[in-house]
Amino acid sequence: MPSLDRRRFLRDAAATTALVSAGGLAAGVATPAQAAPSTAAATPTARRKGAVSFRWWGTAGWRVDIGDRTVLVDPFLSRIDTGLFTGAFKTDTALTVRTDVIDPRVDRATTVLVTHTHWDHFMDVPYIAKRTGARVFGTLTSYHLGLAYGLPSTQLSAVKGGEVLDFGDHSVEVVGSLHSRNPSYSVAFPGVRVSPPPQPATIADLPEGDTLGYLLRVDSGPSVYFTGASDVAERNLTGLAPDVAMVAMQNATTTGDYLPRLLAGLDYPKVVVPVHYDNFETALQNPPPVAPTDRTRLNEMIAAVRRISPRSRVLVPEYETAYHF
Repeated sequence: MPSLDRRRFLRDAAATTALVSAGGLAAGVATPAQAAPSTAAATPTARRKGAVSFRWWGTAGWRVDIGDRTVLVDPFLSRIDTGLFTGAFKTDTALTVRTDVIDPRVDRATTVLVTHTHWDHFMDVPYIAKRTGARVFGTLTSYHLGLAYGLPSTQLSAVKGGEVLDFGDHSVEVVGSLHSRNPSYSVAFPGVRVSPPPQPATIADLPEGDTLGYLLRVDSGPSVYFTGASDVAERNLTGLAPDVAMVAMQNATTTGDYLPRLLAGLDYPKVVVPVHYDNFETALQNPPPVAPTDRTRLNEMIAAVRRISPRSRVLVPEYETAYHF
């Protein structure tokens, strides 16, 4: 059987018996965090329920605990105020790492996956890597920025897309992707770093630096695709077919057919989780704060997913809630 067909077969077979739960409670129960009811059958499975947990840290950030290992995706916990949500955006905002917020939440980490190097994705990564000893995977820009912060090269791994990294009980496939564009068809802080720069001081010192996606496959568990921005190179998604997709919400309509192309490229995941919809310059407290215009975009996104992929379940996450897929 070709590998593509095998992936789809295994994904669909597992999904027919899968449960999604939050903190150990069946997520089929209607709660504010659920955007769509579950149609999955509550059939026992061979998986170790609860062995893998996913906690959203706002923006595109996640903590994934797999047994005694912890994978972090775009961990941004400092949530500094740049004026982005008040109409007074300051590109010279100082990079201020909030260790008082990070330390209670990051007791350990084995791997950090960086989708791109904007401040709301990368700013806290060097501190977390130094604190935990985690290996950081990201673009060449991420590698050079890590060196600029004093991380040793032995703790940094540059990836491009196409790599499949084996960690024993789980694997990570790196996927080349694209960053979203604003209403002017531009990307904030564009550019890459081809050599180590001076240590960044302001948010403008952290460029986009190219964008990646990551597919996490857990042995006897779910496969989950993580996005960090709302554009897609759909040809790079062929054969991934994840159970779950963490999908960044668009903040502009300048990227054409974003959701149709993404969902089709991912073979219509069984669960779609909107991310990057919150006001990430406020405290990490539930319910997640959402700007009025972003609330409209979120509702439109949920409706679009239901229309494009009616068999997909939409799960709108809350902060630091343990989800099990």
